[in-house]
Amino acid sequence: MNALKNDHFSSINPQLQQKLVRLGIRNELELILHLPIRYEDETRLYPIRDIPDGKTGQVEGVIIHCEVITRSRRQLVCQVKDASGILFIRFLHFYPSQVKTYSIGARVRVLGEARTGFFGAEMIHPKCRIVHEESPLSDTLTPVYPITAGVTQTTISKLIQQVLSKGHSREYMAETLPETLLKQYQLLGFRESISLLHQPPPDIAMGLLQSRTHPAWRRIKFDELLAQQLSMRMHYRQRRSYRAPALQEKNHLIHALLATLPFGLTVAQKKVLAEIKSDLSTTSPMQRLLQGDVGSGKTIVAALAALQAIENDYQVAVMAPTEILAEQHYQKFLSWFAPLGVTVAWLSGSQKKRQRDHELTQIAAGHAMLVVGTHALFQEQVQFFRLGLVIVDEQHRFGVHQRLALRQKGSEPNWLPHQLMMSATPIPRTLSMSYYADLDVSVIDQLPPGRSPVVTKLIDESRRSEVIARVREACQTGKQAYWVCPLIEESEALQLKTAVETYELLSQTFPDLKINLIHGRLHAQDKSAIMTAFSQGEVQLLVATTVIEVGVDVPNASLMVIEHAERMGLSQLHQLRGRIGRGSEAGICVLLYQKPLSQIARERLRIIFEHSDGFEIARRDLKLRGPGEFLGTRQSGLPMLRFADLQQDMDLLEAARAVAEILLRDYPEAAQQHLQRWLGEKNEYLRV
Repeated sequence: MNALKNDHFSSINPQLQQKLVRLGIRNELELILHLPIRYEDETRLYPIRDIPDGKTGQVEGVIIHCEVITRSRRQLVCQVKDASGILFIRFLHFYPSQVKTYSIGARVRVLGEARTGFFGAEMIHPKCRIVHEESPLSDTLTPVYPITAGVTQTTISKLIQQVLSKGHSREYMAETLPETLLKQYQLLGFRESISLLHQPPPDIAMGLLQSRTHPAWRRIKFDELLAQQLSMRMHYRQRRSYRAPALQEKNHLIHALLATLPFGLTVAQKKVLAEIKSDLSTTSPMQRLLQGDVGSGKTIVAALAALQAIENDYQVAVMAPTEILAEQHYQKFLSWFAPLGVTVAWLSGSQKKRQRDHELTQIAAGHAMLVVGTHALFQEQVQFFRLGLVIVDEQHRFGVHQRLALRQKGSEPNWLPHQLMMSATPIPRTLSMSYYADLDVSVIDQLPPGRSPVVTKLIDESRRSEVIARVREACQTGKQAYWVCPLIEESEALQLKTAVETYELLSQTFPDLKINLIHGRLHAQDKSAIMTAFSQGEVQLLVATTVIEVGVDVPNASLMVIEHAERMGLSQLHQLRGRIGRGSEAGICVLLYQKPLSQIARERLRIIFEHSDGFEIARRDLKLRGPGEFLGTRQSGLPMLRFADLQQDMDLLEAARAVAEILLRDYPEAAQQHLQRWLGEKNEYLRV
């Protein structure tokens, strides 16, 4: 089950081995887990006249006519005749060899979707091969596999059949689940499931196979989900074997900060704070995800958690994904903590060396008890005196290894700081149960009192003049507004160009208003100065790229216009919309869109218009995009599911969670074997 050269693959030429690796196939086990994406029925023949219109079927006959025609485009057209009628087959792309092969008199077997054409029944680009009258039909359905350049269906199918023919005696085909669990959860055997999916009998229900709801498919999907659950639970247990500082509840600084706040905590905030404080007081490293919709008050909860660590003489690191968000956090924490006598340090990649060296010295000496920064926090030269708590905002924007690098700043071996991760992108329950199963999750499911939902308006680009008039009216009555420009084709340069042009145009349109522009390429100090001026009311209209998506908090900003909203994702639109209506004034978010709208863009705009609850938006976003895009797997480092569908297979996920606990408790060897089969070396990413 190891490298290619240690098993059947040693007989395969190196060039083919390299191509198989591109498909994720490095050994016999990975070959039998390379399962079909669909199936074709070559087990029976239709008379030509009986092929259902619009359905896929197979016929056999003799070619009676074949020619290359050049009407609208060059194409190869043949006529195939059997005892019941004639079928036209048409190839829009073909090789000269096919013209010779499909000569008059040749017997062919043709598989494809039949349509009624101008001259009768026809198939376009069918599967077509030369046969003899005595050629037998296939005795199983024909699997169609994912392939890559240089690996044909014939090649991959032949390799799989060779392995299956001798694989029954191999260790990798052995059952990993106890018989009692197979019966309890009504699961087909692993060997039986693999064999059936590669060699389905002709009488099997094709619909169940294609929809992946057949018991064989359900067993494979269950096994994949079980491997994921096992890896997450093992990671959870491993983390709890490490030590962390027990940060006792002293509450002096916490009560002092609460007394200075102009607001009280909501019931939801008090609940999650109690969960966090309880975790911090134990010697097991906390790894808690704090979820809350935009504006629900996650930052003050994090600040109070930080004070619990500081009261125990431990440092706290707060990491944010962008400088503008990190700067906002720094200013907010500074305003809260400085009056309490707590020193707050600031680290960013754009700092001058002298300032940076000063901050590093303060951190290493333990004078700075709270350190706020971007990814600069986990660079090698940053040494903490006594790090007890790590707070990561918008955690999904950091890779797994980046987060681990910060946690490993702890000062002793087998010792980890506590970790609190925050996300304003609510995680739907299915994802929380699967990809976040190793975390404890707290949810702030309540907005502070007095916060009104933002009113969302969908307006066609052709009505831009009405929007401009609305912006002028709002700014002239003392309110502030954002005008957000979209990310176009993932190009920062194009986004900047759009923002600059919009800024110049609006400056000409509103000569009487104070307007400024903020974007990602500005120096950190310039961005900070612009945001400060905006928050203090010196700027009435702020033209911005999506750098203001998270963290920016200007209570007087009550109007936002988002250009080309149809190009943005649901999460981004919801985050942007959350930047307004944070004061006493109700917010209005105008989504300017341009026709024509694609089906998915139309659906996104409908969802954001109809819903203000972040969890409902996230659930629908997951349904639209799937977990891969939703999670941002390139950043997260999480291996994605290949076969299971979290929307369709919720019952299997529930069962896998239960079975994972049973295996780890009662059958640890079986749990290890199962993990090795499904994750192999990929399980390493979970190790701290």
